[in-house]
Order: sequence, then C-alpha cells, then structure tokens
Amino acid sequence: MDQRRDSESTPMNNRTTVERKSERELVVTRTFDGPVRIVFEAWTKPELFMRWWAPKSMGVPMLSCEMDVRTGGSYRVAFGHDTSSAMEFFGKYIEVIPNARLVWTNEESDDGAVTTVTFEEKGDKTLLVLHELYPSKEALDEATEGMEGGMPEQFEQLDELLVTLGASMGGA
Repeated sequence: MDQRRDSESTPMNNRTTVERKSERELVVTRTFDGPVRIVFEAWTKPELFMRWWAPKSMGVPMLSCEMDVRTGGSYRVAFGHDTSSAMEFFGKYIEVIPNARLVWTNEESDDGAVTTVTFEEKGDKTLLVLHELYPSKEALDEATEGMEGGMPEQFEQLDELLVTLGASMGGA
C-alpha cells in the first residue's frame, strides 16, 4: 500500500488507501471512527453529504445535493461558485441496502463509472470500501488523478464530521 496517503491530520489517524486493482478498477479503503449507521447517513442524507464531499482545498463549494436513496432512485450534485457555471454529477442508484451497501451510476459522461460503497461494522468503527468500475482504461486514467488527491481529503472531512456527529448524538 502507498503510505504517502496517510491522513495524519485526521483526529483518529485513519488511513485512506487508493489502489488500482485492474485497468478499469479503482478501490479506496478507509476505517472511520463511528458506527455504520452514522457513516451510512453521512453518505445518504443530503444535508450531511454536503458538509464533507467537496474537498475544501479545491475551493469549489457544493451548491446543491438531491438524493433519492433507494433502488431505482436518482441523485444530482452541483459544484461551483454560481449556478450558471456549475459542474453537475448525476446518476441512478442500482442497489441500496441500508447500513451495508450503495451502488450507483455516474452518468455525467460516456466514461462514467459504476460506484459501489460497502459499509462493514468493526466494533465501534466502520470499514468503508469504495469500488469504481470504469468502461475503459482511458476513463480510469482520466479519473484517477483527481481521485488520488481528492478522496483522502474528502474522507478526512468525513472523519471530522463523524466526530461532530458523535458528539452531538451523545457518542451514538
């Protein structure tokens, strides 16, 4: 594993690993300090998702987030400084198993991936594995550059949110 991506600034010093598994697959793994129920909510409640998904270092805020988190439901998120120049990402949920698994399409381009996120309870922690399958090696090559820098930062932001949520929920 590439230890350059250690997230040492994270409150719990968890590590995010970003790894190519094949010419078309990318896997991102991290253990979060929080129960599956809370981590899953952070991925499926727009008001929580908006607080951590956009890497702060990019300086591009999330403008909107719509999620109908159910099998067959859709999502749409927009980033930018105003709606006229927003970048939009959208797709459909293929599979939703509460507190266990999310699978969705990324339909903003012909090179969009299918993303699978699994949530596994590890005591009071959650092992999260994000798997993206791209239609071609070229599509993965294009996406990997942003993922390798952005995902660790996003996951650090999620860890910070979980600390806040844990405190506000009495550690639950």
